[in-house]
Amino acid sequence: MIANQQNIRKPYDGWSLDERDSEIIKLIMPLWEWFYHYYFRVQTDGWHHIPDEKILIVGSHNGGLASPDTSMFMYDWFKRFGPERLVYGLMHQNAWSVSTGASLAVQCGAVRAHPKMAIAAFQRNASVVVYPGGAADVFRPHSMRDKIYFAGRKGFIKLALREEVPIVPMISHGAHDTLIILADFYEQLKQLHEWGMPWLFDVDPEVFPVYIGWPWGLAIGPLPNFPFPVQIHTRVCAPIVFERYGRQAASDRAYVDACYQKVLTQMQQELDQLINFVGE
Repeated sequence: MIANQQNIRKPYDGWSLDERDSEIIKLIMPLWEWFYHYYFRVQTDGWHHIPDEKILIVGSHNGGLASPDTSMFMYDWFKRFGPERLVYGLMHQNAWSVSTGASLAVQCGAVRAHPKMAIAAFQRNASVVVYPGGAADVFRPHSMRDKIYFAGRKGFIKLALREEVPIVPMISHGAHDTLIILADFYEQLKQLHEWGMPWLFDVDPEVFPVYIGWPWGLAIGPLPNFPFPVQIHTRVCAPIVFERYGRQAASDRAYVDACYQKVLTQMQQELDQLINFVGE
C-alpha cells in the first residue's frame, strides 16, 4: 500500500524521508530561539538522558494545534545535536488533509504517522518522535492539563518492541495553559454526522473543543491558534527499556498492555515531580 502511495505521491505529502532539509532548519532556528528565550521563557532539563543511538521519543501533546512545547523541544534538540542528527516526527494523518503548512513541517522532519514511515526512519539510524494521544491529547480539557493522556493508543509500544528501540519520554508543564480548553463536544458532533451532516473537508476531526485563545477569543472546533505567552518547562526523562523485544513480544497483547501502563505510569510520575518542582 505504501509503495503505491509513494508512486503517485506529491511533494511534501509526508511519504518521503528525503525532503527533510537541514538548511531550512537552520533558517528557522533564530525564530524558534526568540520564542524559546523571550516568549515562552523555556526551562528544560534531562537532556543527558538522550543516548547516542536511535530512540523513540514519546511525548504528551499540549496547547492545541500550535503545540508550542513540540517546537520548543525541537529547538532544544537541534541546538544541542545540530540539524544533521536525524530525527523525524510522526504527524497525524488529518494534518495532511487540511494543513497549509505541511511543506515547512516536512522540511523540518515531519512524516506521516504511519508505522512504515517510522520503521524507514529507524532503518536510517534516525530517532522518531511520536505523540500517541494525538488530537484527543492536544485538545484535552484544561482540567486534564496535568495528566498524561494517550487515549488508550498502544501502537507506539508495538513499534518500540518490534524495532527494539528504547523509549525516551518527553514531558512538559505550562504549554497547556497557552490555550484554555473548556470542553470537548465531539460526541455531539459525531451524532450530527450520523444523522447526515458531512464532516468539514470530509475529515473526521476526532475532537470538537470549545476554548479560549488567541486570535478567536471564545471559539469552537480544532482551529489553528496563537499561544498565550506562558512559561514552559520541559523535561527529557530516563530511557524506558522493556524486558523483552521482538515481533513475538509486540504480538503479545497482555505484554503490550503492561508496557503501555509502565510508560504511562512513569511519565505521569515524572510530570507530577516536574509540577511540584515548578511550584516550589
